[in-house]
Amino acid sequence: MNVTQIYKLLASVTDPEIPVLSILDMGVVRGVEFSEGIVKITITPTYSGCPAMNEIEKNIIETLRLAGVSFVKVNTILSPAWTTDWMTEEGKQKLMEYGIAPPLSPSADKKALMGEVRQVTCPNCKSKHTQMLTLFGSTACKALFKCMDCLEPFDYFKCLR
Repeated sequence: MNVTQIYKLLASVTDPEIPVLSILDMGVVRGVEFSEGIVKITITPTYSGCPAMNEIEKNIIETLRLAGVSFVKVNTILSPAWTTDWMTEEGKQKLMEYGIAPPLSPSADKKALMGEVRQVTCPNCKSKHTQMLTLFGSTACKALFKCMDCLEPFDYFKCLR
C-alpha cells in the first residue's frame, strides 16, 4: 500500500450529507502519511462542529481497513479553516448536477453583502433569475434559493473563506 493507493481509496469515501461528493471533492482531506504500517489521514471540517465529521472519520477507517490497512489514525485539524476554495472543480460540477448550486467566487458573496444581487444559477433550469429565501438551507453551509423562472427551490452551497 502506498499514498497513491490510499488516495484512490479515499476517493470512494463520500460526504454523508451530499453523497455524490467524495471527501476529496469536498477538500476536507488535508494530508495522507504512510509509514511503518500506520496510515495517518488529516482532515478539516467544512465548519467547526460539522456533524458529518464523525461519520466521515468512521467511513475513512472502515474503507481503509476493508482494503487491508490495519492501523489508521484520523487527525482532525481546525486551522487553517476549511474554505470552498478547497473544493475541486469536478466536485462543484457534481453539486450542480445533484441539484445544489455550487459556491460562487468569494467576491460574488462579498458583493451580496454590499447590496448587489448575487447571481446564483438555478441547478434545474440554469437561469440566473434567482432569489435567496433564507440564509440557512438544509444544513448550515447552505442557503435556500428559489428560481423565479422555473419556480423550484434549491440549496446554494455558501462560499466560505
